[in-house]
Amino acid sequence: MGTIDVALAHATRLMQSDPELAAEQASEVLKVAPGHPVATLLLGYARRVTGKTDAALQILEPLTRAQPNWATAHYELGLVLSRLERREEAIAALRRAVTLKPDMPDAWRALGDQLTISGDRVGADACYAQHIKASTRDPRLLQAAAALCDNNIPVAESLLRAHLKNYPTDVAAIRMFAEVAARLGRFRDAENLLKRCLELAPSFHAARHNYALVLSRQNKAGEALREIDRLFAAEPNNPGHRNLKAAVLAKIGELEESVEIYADLLANHPEQPKIWMSYGHALKTAGREAQSIAAYKKSIELLPSLGEAYWSLANLKTMRFTDDDLSAMRGQLARTDLSPEDRFHFDFAAGKALEDEGRFEASFQHYLQGNALRRAGIEYDAERNTAQLESHKALLIPEFFAARQGYGTPAPDPIFIVGLPRSGSTLLEQILSSHSAVEGTMELPDITAMAATLGQEGVRAGTAPYPQLLANLTAADCQALGERYLAQTRIQRRTGRPFFIDKMPNNFAHIGLIHLILPNAKIIDARRHPLGCCFSCFKQHFARGQHFTYNLEDLGRYYRDYVGLLAHFDRVLPGRVHRVLYESMIEDTEAQVRSLLEYCGLPFEPGTLRFYENERAVRTASSQQVRKPIFREGVEHWRHYELWLDPLKSALGTALETYPAAPSA
Repeated sequence: MGTIDVALAHATRLMQSDPELAAEQASEVLKVAPGHPVATLLLGYARRVTGKTDAALQILEPLTRAQPNWATAHYELGLVLSRLERREEAIAALRRAVTLKPDMPDAWRALGDQLTISGDRVGADACYAQHIKASTRDPRLLQAAAALCDNNIPVAESLLRAHLKNYPTDVAAIRMFAEVAARLGRFRDAENLLKRCLELAPSFHAARHNYALVLSRQNKAGEALREIDRLFAAEPNNPGHRNLKAAVLAKIGELEESVEIYADLLANHPEQPKIWMSYGHALKTAGREAQSIAAYKKSIELLPSLGEAYWSLANLKTMRFTDDDLSAMRGQLARTDLSPEDRFHFDFAAGKALEDEGRFEASFQHYLQGNALRRAGIEYDAERNTAQLESHKALLIPEFFAARQGYGTPAPDPIFIVGLPRSGSTLLEQILSSHSAVEGTMELPDITAMAATLGQEGVRAGTAPYPQLLANLTAADCQALGERYLAQTRIQRRTGRPFFIDKMPNNFAHIGLIHLILPNAKIIDARRHPLGCCFSCFKQHFARGQHFTYNLEDLGRYYRDYVGLLAHFDRVLPGRVHRVLYESMIEDTEAQVRSLLEYCGLPFEPGTLRFYENERAVRTASSQQVRKPIFREGVEHWRHYELWLDPLKSALGTALETYPAAPSA
């Protein structure tokens, strides 16, 4: 018996590498021990995987009659019958397997596959649900799950890719693979994976929740809300679904409903520090500053190590920390077990607290540490950014635009405000949205997402990367893209005003695309002194994006590239972009506002000078500042830090020397 056990163990190992040899080994065992059940099963298994399906059937049918209560034998028989397209018999065998052993994930998945093919979607959904439940103990997925928990994405991706090659309908693995894609920022891939997951298992609520989240991250708020409503119908009291809905609503400016959901959620689940923080974000955006401060402080009370809550208080810009607050932050920073994310949030917050006290050197050290830690966790290539913008200049010349006169949709609705963050763009948005014909929205990601999608499609098709592929767009393409932009952004418009603002600063890199698809849109360049603008970015932690802001050399290089590209468009499309200097707006507000409105084709309205009375939601770091009259104090504030800004000055080069004029080409 010992020799047989050794031989069977050897045959089992061989199944992974050489099933033909495994079959020989099992046959040898059966010569010594005729009818041995494990050897018979291995032989049938080997025949199946080597494509000898009829032979496998002749082995497995007698085995299941002899061993009627052996789930694995019925499972193997079900797979063989499936391959022979004897669907009803296969379903019966697989049902027998899961009845005998309900924790067999592969059997549930195979049964779901057969029911799907036979048209029983409800039955298949139920089987996939059982598969998901059983998969929590599947050792093949536990290793991938552990890698995900450790954020070891390459290992998780490799394990899941290999698993799905063999088991393409494993919905639990598909969901995990979508998580890998999302963490890599491949949201389109994650969306497609989750869509497939839900086609197979519509009641897989965890996957639907992930699907809604991925849709939201791609600015598909309407689609995300439809998925969330389906989740609500199935699980009306699930706090995770309600939290996600509140976040999506806040993102599209439905703040009252968002605040209401958060308040109700916290009334029932008050011990949730991160939900208190999200509640604070919504309250801040709605202009309810005192309540937002209380929410952030409640978050800190529940989780003192949550650095983002301290940074959220600092990011109000109008609140001063106490000595006790600063002491608490220092205490957290002294810990050795603080996560990098909490640590850099504490550094940014402590930098702001010390800045308010006039302790600028100590403040700068915290900003430096926070930025260095943040920069270490992101990928940004300044050389690549420069090369990308230079390729725009090479392509987008007067002859290029002359040949495409009349392209795009003629709608004049959008007003784009471009430039760098912290350049006074929120002030311009607040002024313009105080006009009766203009609606303020937010920093809309639609143009940058469109450019990224065009680039990906060009690479896949092997035609041209972005921006070179703009040369391949037809008049019909440009009109369709313009109409797509207007359709996608419609969810942000609620007042019926004829014009709306898109304040995404990074859109300066896509002026060529904007001009092609929306030739009548207005484009405003919000520009600020390079040291004032760049240092203001350096002391700001951005929730996402703006990866160039965490290093002084990167910042200077980015600013220099930005003004260089805008100077190019000034030459190529004279008068197309209207420039507003922040310092000029502060110095002579009315003259600048009148000039701005004239460029937009709008009559002057006195309310635009009382922009601070506008109670609309403001979704940027300057949300509290623009609710007050002109903020003059910040214009020269960078001078307190000038001693430590030499790397920034060097990187800026002629962009600093020539300001406010553009550097020479």
